[in-house]
Parts: sequence; C-alpha cells; structure tokens
Amino acid sequence: MRIVTAAAGMAYIVSQYLWLGLDRPTFIFFASLFSIVQVISVGIYVWISLNAAPNLLRRVISVSHDYIALTLTLIYGGERFLPFYAVVLRTIVGNGIRFGARHLVSATIAALASLALVFTLSEYWRTHPYVALTLTATAVVVPTYVYSLLGERQRATEAAIAANRAKSQLLAQASHDLRQPIHAISLFTASLREAGLKPGELEMVENIDRSLDSVSRLFRSLLDVSGLDGGAIRPRLEPIPLDALIAETLAQNKRAAEWAGVSLRAVRTGRTVTSDPALLSTMLQNIVSNAIKYAPGKDVLVGARRRGDTLSLQVLDRGRGVAPEHVPKLFDDFYRAVDRGHDIDGVGLGLAIVKRMADLLDLRVAIHSRLGRGTRVAIDGLKIARDVAPMQGRVPRPRLSTPLSGLRILLIDDDAAVLRATTDLLERWGCTVQAERNRIGVIAECDLVITDYDLNTDTTGADWIAAALAVSPQAQAIVLTGHDSSRVRARVPDETIPILMKPLRPSELRSTMVSMALRARAATAHTPASAPLTAAAARLDTPS
Repeated sequence: MRIVTAAAGMAYIVSQYLWLGLDRPTFIFFASLFSIVQVISVGIYVWISLNAAPNLLRRVISVSHDYIALTLTLIYGGERFLPFYAVVLRTIVGNGIRFGARHLVSATIAALASLALVFTLSEYWRTHPYVALTLTATAVVVPTYVYSLLGERQRATEAAIAANRAKSQLLAQASHDLRQPIHAISLFTASLREAGLKPGELEMVENIDRSLDSVSRLFRSLLDVSGLDGGAIRPRLEPIPLDALIAETLAQNKRAAEWAGVSLRAVRTGRTVTSDPALLSTMLQNIVSNAIKYAPGKDVLVGARRRGDTLSLQVLDRGRGVAPEHVPKLFDDFYRAVDRGHDIDGVGLGLAIVKRMADLLDLRVAIHSRLGRGTRVAIDGLKIARDVAPMQGRVPRPRLSTPLSGLRILLIDDDAAVLRATTDLLERWGCTVQAERNRIGVIAECDLVITDYDLNTDTTGADWIAAALAVSPQAQAIVLTGHDSSRVRARVPDETIPILMKPLRPSELRSTMVSMALRARAATAHTPASAPLTAAAARLDTPS
C-alpha cells in the first residue's frame, strides 16, 4: 500500500508540474521526497517478504516513516497537497484495524502531533484556521468511531471464541461417554455374529450392525470436524507404504461394500509417500465410503498415478455421477448432492473433512464427475519418500478370517461393558485374555497389551504398558482411546504403538493385531518370547 501511495503521489506532482503550474523547486523537492518514500517502502516490503513474523521495530519504523512523509507533504505542499490528508486518515484507521485498539489510539495521537506541527509551521494552515479545525476534528471523530467498532468486534469475537470453546469442551467431555456404548455395541454385535445364530437372527444382527456402522461414521465425522476446527490435530509426517494403506482401507470397508453390492478393487503402486498416516487414512476412508454410498452395485477402484515428483491417490467409481452445478459445493459443510428418490446416509461432512485435512497436509483434492459415467476423486501432491525404496514382492494383506489362536493378551478398560464385550470377542478369536479394570496388580506374561488410555484412576494406559513390559519385554501394545488422539500420542512413549479411536470396528482391531503379528514374524521370529505372536503370523497363509 505504501508503494502504491508513493507511486500515486509521484504521478500527482508530475501532473501538477506539467499542466497545473507547479513551480520547479517545489516539484524537485516532492519528487525527491516521494522517491525516498518509495525506496523505504520497497525496503519494508522486502523485509516483510523475508520475515513475515510480527516485528515491533519494523512497525515503529513503518509508522514513523508514514507520518514524517505526510507531515513534510502537508507543511510544504500547501493547498495543492491538501488531498493527501486522506492518507493521514487511512494510516490511522489502517493501523487500528491491523494491530488493534491500542495501536489505533497511538496512531491517532501521532496524527494529532503531526497536524499540530503542520499548523505551526505552515502559513497556509495558519491562514485557514477553520480548515485546520475541521481536519483536526475529523482526525479525532473518525478514529473514535472506529475505536467503538473495534470494541464491538472484539466483544463479538470473544463471545464467539467462548462459545466455540464451550462447544469443543462439551464434545471433548461427551465424546468418551458417547464412544464407549457405541464401541461396546459394536463388539457385542461381532460376538453375536459368531455365536451360531439362525439365519433370521443373523439377519437381525446384520441390520443392527449396518445401522451401527452409519452411527459410527456420523459420530466420527462430527468429532473430526470438531478436532480440526479447534486446532487440536497436528500432522506427524512419516513414510507410508501406499499399498498397505489402500489394503487396510478396503478391508475396513469390505462389509459396507458387501451391503451396497459394490466391488472394491485396488491397483498396486509399490510406492511409499511421506505424510501423516492417520490423516491420510481418514481422507481415503471418507472418499471410499462416499464412493460406496453413491455407486451402489457398481465397481470402485483405488490406485495412484505419478505426477512428476509426487503421487496422486485416486478413487474412481462407476456410479451415477454428480451434476456440474453440485461439484463446486461438495467440499462445503453439510452439503449433499442427493437426487430425489435416493436416500443416502450421512450429513455431508465426509468431503468437508477431506478438504480440511488436505489443507493441513498441504495437499490438493480434486473431483471430476460426469453424469451417468461416474466420479474420480484425487488427492494430489503426495511426496514420494526418497529414503525408502519402493516395495517389492507381495504386500502382506491381513486376512481378517485368520484365527489368532494362542495369543496371550492383557486387556485393560475401565468400562465394564466394553471390557466384557472385548474379552468375549478376543476369546472367540482364540486368544487367552487377562482382563483388568482398575489399579495395576499382578500381571501375567503376555504377548500383546490392549488398553484404553484414560482409565478414570491415577493410572493410564501408558502405565499399564510399562508394567507389562517389565514382565514381558517382547510384548507389543495397542492403545484405544475416546479422546483426542494427538494428546494421547504425545503421552505414549513408543511411536510404533498403534492408537485406535473408539468407536472401533472389530475388523479394525483384528487387522491391527494381524499386522503386528506379521511384523513380529519378520523382526523377532527367532525370539522364544514372541513365539505365540509369531506362531499366529505363521498361520496367515493357511486358509481358515
């Protein structure tokens, strides 16, 4: 703005000199003044470009530069340069809007001091006292009104922040209590499905599970939006094998795809990218979930394309597509491109969450759709991990029907219903379970610790993991939580420990356990202490 103002001032004095009779000495003085102002303005611009962080010294230099230039202009310019008084008002108001009410007051005081100096030294202003009085009154009245508006804005902003904080606190407080019963119902439903029910009873269980799946997805969407808007989510970048990520996503959506009659397929990439695994997984999960809902009975394909030094992760479906007028609005909160006669689950937050997470990861999301032909959603800008060689050979894919017999599990949860449901499910998978609720007591040797993090006691899941490792150094761990995962991640000592969010689908828990068994076989197959875990991994290639 200073550069533009100085250029406008130079153009003004040139026009005055060429066509309106400005004398040569005055022209030379102001040409020199505005040239100096332009040089200093460019210097300030370069300074800001190199370091945009707030800088008090730079702010003082900038404001002093403004008022010195304006004071000299009004003193030596006389009547011809009276229009530059508008710049005085713009400087006062601009400082107040940018930096707050205190700076508005400071800028007003500086402007009044500048005007007092002008009135004292300028013959024109002394001979026109009412002009001087009018301009002085304007320099007081306008900032006073702006000051009142800033006060109202500040109060409104504080009220909005307080309301948003209260909403976030309510969600944070309620999330654990809401997640627990949904989590427990999911586990009990999984146990019922494996209890040898009659076909009619099994159909009812499937209907319950389908409804529960819808509730879980809606609930997760609301909590994801709350976490993103509250700034609670911070990216944690690490290498991610795309084939494993895609395989896990398809496994988690297998049942939903079966319900919708959708054929899920993937194209192997053999590539590893650098990103946040939790955020990227959620983005892909939401896109695949959308494709399943909007392309019932059709094919859905997941793969990646190379774009120079980056990859584009893409989901293609052969559904009915989206009308062109809907596409620009698909990332808006609660927007749903639903045609009449089509009832689609959801509240329209899936792609809004994808867009927020993409912005957080400095990625781009693009949607291309044609009515009657299908839709392609692409996550662009994924950086290829240079320090990780492309994966070769077969990518291990968890087979969810593989038994985990023989695993010794230490299970901790403060909720009795969740503890009972999880114990029942793990025992149906062939595991031996030591279930605990309260303070740390006698711990038997185990291969895997599955613990809730917040236990409503003096101990946390991290304490239980430490105690279990003291007894079984080769044991692995999984942490479950209904709270902010980034907060839990900061307090869990080992970054390799998976943190799973409640409500948790049984298939997610099982696939995580199988993946850990695979890693145990690859890393410690020769270690006797890990024999049950690696034995379970050895059965992965044996159909159940």
